Amino acid sequence: MTPGTDSLHLAVPETGPGTVRELTGDQIAALLTVPGLVRLSPAVSGRWRVSGNQKAGLVRLRTPSGSAVQLVLRPKLPVGNLLFLLCHSPSDPWLREAVTGAESEDLLPAVAELLARIARRTLEAGVLHGYRTVEEEAPLVRGQIRTAGQLRRFGMPLPVSIRYDDHTPDIAENRILLAALHLAARLPGLPRHTEVALRHLAHHLDAVRPPRPGEPLPGWTPNRLNSRYVPALRIAELLLSGRSVRYEGGEPVTADGFVLDMPTVFERFLTSALGDALARHGVRCAAQEQHHRLDLAGHVRLRPDLVLYRSGRTLSVVDAKYAVRHEPAPPTEHLYQLLSYCTALGLPSGHLVYATTSGEATVSRAPATDHVIRRAGITVTAHGLNLGGPPNTLLAEVSALADRIALSGPQGPPRRRENDVPPGSTHQ
Repeated sequence: MTPGTDSLHLAVPETGPGTVRELTGDQIAALLTVPGLVRLSPAVSGRWRVSGNQKAGLVRLRTPSGSAVQLVLRPKLPVGNLLFLLCHSPSDPWLREAVTGAESEDLLPAVAELLARIARRTLEAGVLHGYRTVEEEAPLVRGQIRTAGQLRRFGMPLPVSIRYDDHTPDIAENRILLAALHLAARLPGLPRHTEVALRHLAHHLDAVRPPRPGEPLPGWTPNRLNSRYVPALRIAELLLSGRSVRYEGGEPVTADGFVLDMPTVFERFLTSALGDALARHGVRCAAQEQHHRLDLAGHVRLRPDLVLYRSGRTLSVVDAKYAVRHEPAPPTEHLYQLLSYCTALGLPSGHLVYATTSGEATVSRAPATDHVIRRAGITVTAHGLNLGGPPNTLLAEVSALADRIALSGPQGPPRRRENDVPPGSTHQ
């Protein structure tokens, strides 16, 4: 998309009062095509205040008249810290080093540079091949003759209807990686050397057909054969999924650029890092389970961020909050939410985990606070994680959080709860 002379360029910080600008009706309409991308509010003299809404990245939107609105959504975290959250992988220490060593201070060039470095490392060992079943009409017999297809030829001997397994680079893993390399090379604001590197890497996959525009990404499953591709595919899927933004209750809207929802980024990081730390205590983390119900009839659905299990028993529940931890107590709605989780799961305690940055770290470094709910006997503990510090410090905070959760949960044998109702059942 090439911006016209009347295009609007806005740099919007994730936090703070935002920026005040004069906006045309077309520009307002373009901003409203993706509700929740930014916050719009009237300002003085007929102008508008555009402020951040926990999104990061760059997006270009088309106005009804054909001009463009370009938004640079600046994260409150340093780019290196944000990349660490996005790419955290306990099983790949090299990826951690690559993220920490990112050179660019802007999000899009940094992500593109990281993809280039990881893809180069991946493809240096050779392009992954796999077997794909092919059905075609051919002049020679190869593999098996498709009897049904051959009979439909009414006796004509050639070409032969055959089926065979082809050893080819045109597999899901390479198609996803190629699509991401093409997308990253087109991102605006890339250094020339990064763009050249991405296009050069794409040439390694000349025998691979990229997904067509609008076509869903092919599915793949991590295994022993494709293990060296996993870090590159994680970044590739991040880039490709970042082309769309989804608002609450709506369909995804394709964006020319790359947009991240920061609460989702924090939640995914916490799931990965806390799950790895709790595994050392024999605790399993289950993310976004959808079978939990608050009422006996099973009509009120709950979807906790993390439910923790040990030896088949529910140990605790964790809710991630991409917000500064309030003192002396969390917001009432946060307490209500966790109280409902603990009540439905029959737990005596649960945990709220808040995110903050170095500038907000005074509250974050305060000790975890327990809030005992009157008459219910349920304890809600509020914790803070400083996302703006060094990655090793952040992981140490997560490890300490895991220790506290593992030791504070119920230790005895499982007990039967009278209000347990199997998912989907109805209480009589």
